[in-house]
Order: sequence, then C-alpha cells, then structure tokens
Amino acid sequence: MQIISALQARTLLSHGCEGFLANIHDTTSDVPSIHDQPIVFEFADVFPDELPGIPPVREVEFNIELISGAEPISKAPYRMAPIELKELKDQLQELLERGFIRPSVSPWGAPVLFVKKMDGSMRLCINYHELNKITIRNRYLLPRIDDLFDQLQGAMHFSKIDLRSGYHQLRVKEQDISKTTFRT
Repeated sequence: MQIISALQARTLLSHGCEGFLANIHDTTSDVPSIHDQPIVFEFADVFPDELPGIPPVREVEFNIELISGAEPISKAPYRMAPIELKELKDQLQELLERGFIRPSVSPWGAPVLFVKKMDGSMRLCINYHELNKITIRNRYLLPRIDDLFDQLQGAMHFSKIDLRSGYHQLRVKEQDISKTTFRT
C-alpha cells in the first residue's frame, strides 16, 4: 500500500480509478485522557471543568462592522412548543448566572431557535441572518483542504483542540454588544 496526496487521489479518481476510504483505529491501546496527564493536576486552574464566565479582556476583541447607513434590525421571536419554552427558560437562566448574557433594551434583536444535538439535548441558536446581511465580511483566505492534507503526509502525531463552549470564548467589543441582542 502506498500513501498518496489528495491531489494525486483526485487525479486518479477523475481518470476512472476506483477509490476506497479506510479508517484505521487501534483498539488495542488505551486512549490517554487529559485527566491522566500530570501537568493537568499541576496546573488545575488552567484546565477547569466549566468556564468561569466571560473571557478576560484581551488585545483582540470580536467586532461587528456594518455597511454604511445600516439601521438596527429587530425581528419578532419565533413560536415555540411548550417543551422548547421550558428548555429556553432553563438555558437562559444558566447563561445569566454564568454572566454570558444580560437583559437588554437594545433596538437590535434576532430570534432564537433550537436544534437537536446528536445526544438528544437541545442547542440554543440565534438567527443572525439579517445582521449578517448588513455586516462587512472579513476576507481571510482559507487554505484548501487538499493542501492541508498534503502537508500532513508522513506525519505520525496529531493534536486535537476541543474548545468547550467556544461560542462564549470570544469577547465582543463593548460598542458592538447591542448588535448581538436576541429576542425571546
């Protein structure tokens, strides 16, 4: 068996070659847990089980730059089933207690909805579609996935970063917080 690049695979497949994808997983060795690492015990304050609240002030903050002449947009809340209303109340209470949200009288407002997760629980989502229409987009070029895979060829060790509650780890600039208001 020979390992080839994604570009080579694409070329072969476009010429009619059959392709098979195999996922090899070694079940004989135990996957180490982060909690098994001595450094986690030594620096327990850096590896909390739960996020303590909003992120600290950093040099970089998330900003929402609008196109010129944009006016605040406020949409009515979506209708929800009784079970969704109970889940909404519970999740909002938790977010309030953790300091991630606060009451607002902003002229902005986006509706919320729930999406069922793989484990059956409900993820609270905010529909910022209308805000996105009047936001100036960042134009960062993303690398091509096949180029990234080509760079991994021959690598033996990989790292995975799993950000817990990643959405709440970006601090929004004070002047842009009102734009993130949602309605319930």
